[in-house]
Amino acid sequence: MPDTEYAVAAVLVTAAVTWALRALPFAALAPLRASSTVRYLSTRMPVGVMVILVVYCLPDLPVTEARTVAPVAALAVTVGLHLWRRNALLSILGGTAVHVLLTSAVLT
Repeated sequence: MPDTEYAVAAVLVTAAVTWALRALPFAALAPLRASSTVRYLSTRMPVGVMVILVVYCLPDLPVTEARTVAPVAALAVTVGLHLWRRNALLSILGGTAVHVLLTSAVLT
């Protein structure tokens, strides 16, 4: 029966490690919720992520080709939605939907 004991021990250790890894983020977040740094980052990160995406995605865009319409339109929709609703998730989803629609259905 040593194999059975080994298997049970392996399952128990695996379960303990899995539980600890899933509980760790919640334990780490508790002291961070009151942090002024986290509060500052939560207000600045959505715009920062969008700026990084624009800088990464648009510099090599050929302005003389028709395929430029999709990313530029998606960028305009994203910026417009963000200025209108101030909701990063809505802005990103709206811009992504416009880009996918234009690249797959209109500009094929």
